[in-house]
Formats: sequence, structure tokens, C-alpha cells
Amino acid sequence: MPKLKTSKAAAKRFKVTGTGKLKRSKAYKSHILTKKSAKRKRNLRKATMTDPTNVKNMKKILPYL
Repeated sequence: MPKLKTSKAAAKRFKVTGTGKLKRSKAYKSHILTKKSAKRKRNLRKATMTDPTNVKNMKKILPYL
């Protein structure tokens, strides 16, 4: 069995929690921030968990994470 390659793009964007869940940062926080409310921008700062429907694919491209 050959070694599996980690997707470096995904490795930079996801971290694994202690319980094995995938943590990700939220989108829409990079530009055009003037029209977004302070509350919305504040909520975009927080990390969140990856949706369970995507976890199987993410674990496949992150074999050693």
C-alpha cells in the first residue's frame, strides 16, 4: 500500500479537535466589510465545526490529521 498524500490546501484550513471533529473558520470575512454589521463580523470571527455531511470526504483528503 503506497503512502497517501495530504491535501495541503485542506490541511491549512482545518484542525482536528480533541474529540476528532473538524474545526474550520468562517467565510465572508476578508473584504467588503463596510456593509456588514458589527454583529455579523463578530460572529464570523468564531471558528465552527465542519458539517457532518462533509466529514467523510475531509478525512479522506486529510489521512494523517
